[in-house]
Amino acid sequence: MEFYNYLKSLHLIFVITWFAGLFYIVRLFVYQIEANDKPSPEKEILQKQYKIMTYRLWYIITWPSAILASFFAFWMLFFTDLGSAWLKMPWMHVKLGFVFVLYLYHLKCHQIYKQLQNDDFKYSSNFMRLWNEGATLILFAVVFLVILKNAINWIYGVIGIILFSVLIMLGFKFYKRIRERNKS
Repeated sequence: MEFYNYLKSLHLIFVITWFAGLFYIVRLFVYQIEANDKPSPEKEILQKQYKIMTYRLWYIITWPSAILASFFAFWMLFFTDLGSAWLKMPWMHVKLGFVFVLYLYHLKCHQIYKQLQNDDFKYSSNFMRLWNEGATLILFAVVFLVILKNAINWIYGVIGIILFSVLIMLGFKFYKRIRERNKS
């Protein structure tokens, strides 16, 4: 049991750093997209710096954290007695579904990262601000699932975070209008 707790601790540490990387990389995408609208030479200076920052974050923190979080999760699930018990529970199946969605989100972020590294700007900064909420929704769903260990009750927590996200976005739009008015 003590060994299992070490595995669980390592898994949790790398899940936290993985999410930190996902949250920050999308924020850097916002800055990189907004830097593209700056005049020269500011644009080139900022773009160069953001490319370095995103490269380091993506390949030194985010990808290794995703791989190590998954490695320790697989170890717990498939090579311990307690893990095989977890795999029989419905809430764990839902959690693994969210982990799959998280990897899809991660891979989409990787695609966006590569586009921005090649100066291919397909998305607006506002889209990226919304995109950043995807990881938050997955995090809330997984945390509620793990704590409540119920395949249904996690929905209430996710509905709460969606409503909270809507309030944040309304606040963002309100703040944007104030900023635009003050520019005039």
